[in-house]
Amino acid sequence: MNTSNYWIEHFKVNALIKRVNWNVAPAITEKEINTILASLQAWQLGETSEGKNLIAASTKYAAKIGDQNYVEAVKLFIKEEQKHGNNLGMYLDAIERPRIQKDWGDSLFRKIRYLNTSMEMWTLAVIVVESTAQIFYQSLKDATNCKLLKEICTDILIDEAYHITFQTERLAIIYDSKSMPVKIMLRFAYKCFFYATSCLVWLAHKQIFKAGGNTFNSYFRKMRLKYVKTVQTITANAVVGFA
Repeated sequence: MNTSNYWIEHFKVNALIKRVNWNVAPAITEKEINTILASLQAWQLGETSEGKNLIAASTKYAAKIGDQNYVEAVKLFIKEEQKHGNNLGMYLDAIERPRIQKDWGDSLFRKIRYLNTSMEMWTLAVIVVESTAQIFYQSLKDATNCKLLKEICTDILIDEAYHITFQTERLAIIYDSKSMPVKIMLRFAYKCFFYATSCLVWLAHKQIFKAGGNTFNSYFRKMRLKYVKTVQTITANAVVGFA
């Protein structure tokens, strides 16, 4: 289990690595643009959140557990997400397509985030969204032959793998602090939330997923594998020794 200081150092070092060559001009067809544009705009908007509510939740949580460094790690995590939004925005600018200000999926998630003050639910939600993001950005990468867009997606995919580890470690800490009866109830709740959110993301962005070579069944299999590697790994032993 990595410490908050470890993640602070990781995010600081990773911020110095430049994986996107902005000297490469975007080379994308109108047909490809028509396929990816709506979802690209929606995810660009989603990646630009200021994260005020997450910072508030992490500040409250850090005070409770006596780890103020965790707040700094969360702030750096948010900054890395904003980098993704900035890069996607720059790409939209480069292909002369607008950045949008509102999307129904983003509005829904922002409303949920606004109402959520629980670090536990924040962490679970981020794990699910980052897991769908891995499939989304791989699909986006595979949906066109644009070298610049592929580099942007690769950069995001590298970051997202660490983000999921960062959040999964935190959820494990939070989950481990619960009593056994609560753990058993949460095991079911986590699973329902994970799969319900996964289906919602598919419905919102199925055109991109399909363009990247996914059917609903293959998408769901990938999400199930991600669930097993993250949430189920944390909750699998909840019933051991309980009677």
